[in-house]
Amino acid sequence: MYYLNQKIFLGLFLLFSVLGPLQAQYLTQIGLKDSVYSEVLKESREFYIQFPEGFDPESDKKYPVTYILDGENLLSALSVTQKFYSGGFIPDMILVGISNHQNRTRDLTPTVVEPSWEPNGGADLFLKFIGEELIPFIEEKYPVTDYRTLIGHSYGGLFAINTLLHQPELFENYLAIDPSLDWDDQLMLKEAKEVFSKESLEGKSLYISLSGQLHMQKPEMTLTSVMKDDSDFTIFSRSNIAFSEFIRANSDKDLNFIWEFFPKDLHGTVPLPSLRNGLISLFEWFQMERVELFNIPETPTEDLLELMNYRAKKLEAHFGYPEPPYPEDLLNMSGYMNMDMGQMEKTKMFFDQGIHYFPKKANMYDSMADYYEANNDLETALEFVKKAYAISGSEYHKNRMEELTLKTK
Repeated sequence: MYYLNQKIFLGLFLLFSVLGPLQAQYLTQIGLKDSVYSEVLKESREFYIQFPEGFDPESDKKYPVTYILDGENLLSALSVTQKFYSGGFIPDMILVGISNHQNRTRDLTPTVVEPSWEPNGGADLFLKFIGEELIPFIEEKYPVTDYRTLIGHSYGGLFAINTLLHQPELFENYLAIDPSLDWDDQLMLKEAKEVFSKESLEGKSLYISLSGQLHMQKPEMTLTSVMKDDSDFTIFSRSNIAFSEFIRANSDKDLNFIWEFFPKDLHGTVPLPSLRNGLISLFEWFQMERVELFNIPETPTEDLLELMNYRAKKLEAHFGYPEPPYPEDLLNMSGYMNMDMGQMEKTKMFFDQGIHYFPKKANMYDSMADYYEANNDLETALEFVKKAYAISGSEYHKNRMEELTLKTK
């Protein structure tokens, strides 16, 4: 439907490939508040839903879903990360921010540790709530797929790793930000050794980050020197490093594992860079391949089609369900760019693929009509406009049908 100058398109294409679609928005509200009553916990639990940019409630499209603990604090950072990196680096996702402002320690810690100034050790029940109540509720009410990611910081990171070890089937990806792996005398390290001796975590991905606060009193402490310290001031960081070294040495090719150190960040600031780097790392397979081929006029049509087919198969292998290799707008713009350059074979290929992957989008049929009209095949152009009108029912397509009907007489 729209026709772009080649130079304008190239700029848009490169921007989309790097950052995803950007739109000017002001005073955007983060998260639609919702709640579900838990029979497991015997209490109502709040959460927040954030939709990706361009979300159409009338569409039948479903999205991967990311659950983030401490959602009332961290959902905004996750939302910003998605806004800037979706499309080119990470997929569009529906975000679920689980509130933990009440009974946080109780819900996120796996064992009872005494003495304690607040209840703890309720992670098993909280995980049961997530798996048996929250996830089914989300999947029934919101347009999400069963491709899930879990994110947690501090105790939330401890909870994420505990979930990976005991119920890995719930999520595909686990992002543990500066996790409290010192809990209960390094319980997670002991349990990881038990799990890895009996089970495989093949197909799962884990990202762990560590902030620069290696020693609570000595900022000069390094990754090398901290492991030689045996004081309580370094138990947090040493537990993180010891756990990560064990995973790296024993996961082999089963678990996709990434560990990252942020020397300039504190425990309270490390979530933001961890969300960015963690999601990009976990979704490295999602990033577009050989983008430059789309910008080279000499690239054969067959090569571009082969690349699209490869990407479609790769996405389906990872997500577990068919997914278009590129967004509708990108296929559409690619078709118009090639039309502008007089490369009509490529133009038709892009519009064909757009119709194949987005058969319910009127705009793709309208674009194909432009292709046939540019080739003076007005009767076929009219047929495609009729298909567009059957979907949209818009005045624009109705008028265009009338104009093409007159031209064919």
